[in-house]
Amino acid sequence: MSMDASTWMALENVSQDPGRNRQPARVVARRIMEFARPHRRRISWFLLTSVVGAVLTVATPLLAGRATDAITSGAAASVVAGIAGLIAVIAVAEAVAGLFERWLSANLGEGLIWQLRTAVFDHVQRMPVAFFTRTRTGALVSRLNNDVMGAQRAFSDTLSGVVGNLVTLALTLVVMLTISWPVTLLTLVLLPLFVLPARRMGRRLAALQREAAEHNAAMSSRMTERFSAPGATLIKLFGRPEQESVEFADRAERVRAIGVRSAMVQWIFVTALTLASSLAIALVYGLGGYFALGGALQAGDVVALALLLTRLYAPLTALAGARIEIMSALVSFERVFEVLDLEPMIADAPDARPVPDGGVSVQFDHVRFGYPTAEKVSLASLEEVATLDTRGGEEILHDVSFTVRPGAMVALVGSSGAGKSTVAQLLARLYDVDSGAVRLAGHDVRELTGESIHRAVGFVTQDGHLLHDTIAANLRIGAPDATDAQLWDALERARLGDLARSLPDGLGTVVGERGYRLSGGERQRITIARLLLAKPRVVVLDEATASLDSTSEAAVQAALTEALADRTAIVIAHRLSTIRQADEILVLEAGRVTERGTHASLIAREGRYAELHRTQFAEPVAA
Repeated sequence: MSMDASTWMALENVSQDPGRNRQPARVVARRIMEFARPHRRRISWFLLTSVVGAVLTVATPLLAGRATDAITSGAAASVVAGIAGLIAVIAVAEAVAGLFERWLSANLGEGLIWQLRTAVFDHVQRMPVAFFTRTRTGALVSRLNNDVMGAQRAFSDTLSGVVGNLVTLALTLVVMLTISWPVTLLTLVLLPLFVLPARRMGRRLAALQREAAEHNAAMSSRMTERFSAPGATLIKLFGRPEQESVEFADRAERVRAIGVRSAMVQWIFVTALTLASSLAIALVYGLGGYFALGGALQAGDVVALALLLTRLYAPLTALAGARIEIMSALVSFERVFEVLDLEPMIADAPDARPVPDGGVSVQFDHVRFGYPTAEKVSLASLEEVATLDTRGGEEILHDVSFTVRPGAMVALVGSSGAGKSTVAQLLARLYDVDSGAVRLAGHDVRELTGESIHRAVGFVTQDGHLLHDTIAANLRIGAPDATDAQLWDALERARLGDLARSLPDGLGTVVGERGYRLSGGERQRITIARLLLAKPRVVVLDEATASLDSTSEAAVQAALTEALADRTAIVIAHRLSTIRQADEILVLEAGRVTERGTHASLIAREGRYAELHRTQFAEPVAA
């Protein structure tokens, strides 16, 4: 989309806050235009309609002047009536053109924002897990809601008037200069009253907009955390609701104060422009009337000039206001582009292939890995800190090698922080190794498509995370096309069929945020049912029973036996009683495989595994 000179000037002069790396306004504007490129045809119609509307706007004052001349000169009533009728026709045409222009503008604006919002959503989904562990959810949601809506206002409200106002302004000046160039030039003496305040107040409003956006993001983060079941429980248990209210009210008060300041700055600006316009009209009637009395102008010319002046200063006021709105919207675009510019660390290779059919082996081949530093995966503004944490990057896994044959089970044990869960995350390619390779069915995961990896590898984690939705919807995450009969079959196999049937809404029962309406064991069995529906060929159990009581653990273990049947399995467990039947047990300590073997051989070895076993059991179990 082509952009007018005044808009470029507005974008180029946006204030730059110290201490933040921001793209030049011209670069941001160019990127905005890239989103408009697919809508070239609609933009062309919009520009044409804007020009037609501007021409009609200028035509009415000229006809009003002719009508005045006809009346003062004693012309026939039919002439006056004809001019009046033509003014009415033009008014109707102008209304129709304005309606069509607005429809095109709204469709264009909404279409562009749809592109922007979906682009951000898709981009965020490709970010590594480290991005989500560091980012405050509320701050991220604010980018998709508040900032995108701010950008939407620029397209839906401001853009519709910019082109039409520019054409109206140009045509009005030409016509006014034709009628009387001395009067026109004198009225333009007041023009600096538009330009200077627009530049100064635009910078001020942009700074206020940015500050308000940051406070709104902070409030969103606070609400997201405190309104979740765990967050609300934490606040209630530690007795700080009053303090939480005070802190939230303080943030809200800052946003309120910024809103008042912004409103007053805009009101003062618009009032000054309205006053300048009124003074200019007074000048036209005074000077134009003097010329008319002297015979240099017709009375109709004076009327036409006065009406045209309203067509002149109204576009100027709108364009000056548009400049302020564009500068505010540019802040929103900039915050959205900041997220889009954060490159995902994991991407499919151009020639990526799917995981081969059949049984899947798992191989870690001299793997070394360290979690990425914050600057690679996060933004200070999303973490709501002044500068990113510089820690990280240290190697977590050191030369880890092991192989799991198709259909076999390998267990990983060791102290907390030894790297067991890291192994699971590398297997699913949530991160890429620093050196070495992780292979599925003999192929490096970096050569496989992410979609096929996630279909081939299924997880049951410790927290058994569920979405705030129905049981059926949570199950269908694993198999979107599953029938109700298949859902019930999976629940039966996960030892949860009787409970689901006892619920009033059955499969339609809403489980609550993170599944908190269910017990821990019930949540775990739903995740196991989901895994059974997905039918992965590799199953990773990451502390799947660590937080359960003995009764729940027994039920979940029975369901897991069903889930692991004939599948390649990697089991991460603190409770050693759950992994005695593993084909091989690996002991990880400080990111290294220090022992490997069967349960019996490791007990006999009297090493770290035997020590962990003695810690959990009062009496050693005979091998």
